[in-house]
Amino acid sequence: VQLVESGGGSVQAGGSLRLSCAASGRTFSSAAMGWFRQAPGKEREFVAAIRWIGGSILSRDSLKGRFTISRDNAKNTVYLQIDSLEPEDTAVYYCAAKSLGPRNGPIRDPGEYDYWGQGTQVTVSS
Repeated sequence: VQLVESGGGSVQAGGSLRLSCAASGRTFSSAAMGWFRQAPGKEREFVAAIRWIGGSILSRDSLKGRFTISRDNAKNTVYLQIDSLEPEDTAVYYCAAKSLGPRNGPIRDPGEYDYWGQGTQVTVSS
């Protein structure tokens, strides 16, 4: 599975961005997709995840209301809509794919994901 993120950029606080993650290759073997982010000097953290079938969602509590994950199965693409951006949202955003297995729901543990994109930079200025 290959993952390509896009949609990052530099925005002012209060603005919005929609990140996209296009999956290709053996996408039928993917059960769920996740978004993670990593700020400079910090560990990678979970943002949100969604299951391809059924669309069940798991989101980071502190980001609910501003971050919305969605998917388009026909396009094999997952989106992350980010509203009311804050300087603290500055990070590289990664999407990841989790293969089918015993646990197929959206999961927050990055170790459960098998494929990762190259990341897209989001920079928010105050």
